Amino acid sequence: MIDRQQFLVRTRLEIETLEVWIKEEWLIPREDATGQEFSDADIARAHLIKDLKQDFGINDEGIGVILNLIDQVHGLRRTLRDLLQTVRDKTNS
Repeated sequence: MIDRQQFLVRTRLEIETLEVWIKEEWLIPREDATGQEFSDADIARAHLIKDLKQDFGINDEGIGVILNLIDQVHGLRRTLRDLLQTVRDKTNS
């Protein structure tokens, strides 16, 4: 986990941009007593958002839709992985 300042440096984002992305819930940092903390996944997500906006010209509504779909896919993959592990555990018992 890295702090807000390190995140800004690594992603090359302006503070105002980060605040908008957090408000839009495109990024959801972990809050602790010292402030916001970001994960490697947050860094990758920020780079994805930048690519979608700059390279593909996706507007803000489109970014929200794309991120929501990506989150759904990741959730389904996690559920499938857990289900497969349960089946393996029952098969091996």
